[in-house]
Amino acid sequence: MEVALTLVVPPSLSGFGMELHALRSAEFLSEQSLANGPVFAQDYVLEVDHVDSFRARIEADLEGVPVDWCVQPAAGRKKRLLIADMDSTIINVECIDELADFAGVKDRVSEITERAMRGELDFEAALRERVAMLKGLPLADLQRAYDERVRLNPGARTLVRTMTANGAKAFLISGGFSFFTSRVAQAAGFDANRANTLVEAGDVLAGTVGEPILGKAAKLAALNEEAAKLGIPLSATLAVGDGANDLAMIEASGLGVAYRAKPIVAAQADAKVDHADLTALLYFQGYAQAEFVTD
Repeated sequence: MEVALTLVVPPSLSGFGMELHALRSAEFLSEQSLANGPVFAQDYVLEVDHVDSFRARIEADLEGVPVDWCVQPAAGRKKRLLIADMDSTIINVECIDELADFAGVKDRVSEITERAMRGELDFEAALRERVAMLKGLPLADLQRAYDERVRLNPGARTLVRTMTANGAKAFLISGGFSFFTSRVAQAAGFDANRANTLVEAGDVLAGTVGEPILGKAAKLAALNEEAAKLGIPLSATLAVGDGANDLAMIEASGLGVAYRAKPIVAAQADAKVDHADLTALLYFQGYAQAEFVTD
């Protein structure tokens, strides 16, 4: 089977050079440099007998080396739909934790957030519990949190803009809140967004969230729905996230990527990005740095 192996080496490892023993058992079909600095990205197309065993050998070769890599079928690598989580994936924070900071309950809320993202708690129950602690928070603090705390993660806008410029659709989906997804989607260039709604009581938060709550099942449903709208198979989709509620869409997509993810997600994803920025997802698809759409 023809597979693509992509290595993405961050600038901190610019002198990277090591032998990949797994390549000895593969037949080289092509090799291409996707980036020569400051990030180094190398792409190989090879013929292998067994994809899973080849992937396992690459993993063994790169154990402990701060390099992001991906092994996948060579055909259909450029995806036509991107489904992305927002909090701690496309942006740098968990928005509910930042709201909790303004409400004076960040320690309590962030502990629950961490456990929920690790899959230790029921997501919907955990969300209701955390939102209840925000009761009475002035609505003005939502904009304040966005302005002062929320930043796009490095490479996020380039990832979205490059894919959409090449005909893909980009969809931002979050178990967080639509107040933030609407703004983040516009900033990053997503085509659409979907999230939960914070219920208001005058000029403060009511401490409740709109039902039904968007969680793991809703993210998977969104992946299926958006792919169906485009008339494409799930093999033509890419999903990226970091928490347990992203796992279903990551597992179902054609290329599921764990970005700075919790262990439960990293263990099941097709690829991980632990060192490079989000443009690694473009290299994984075979895009060269010269093809990136940047501001």
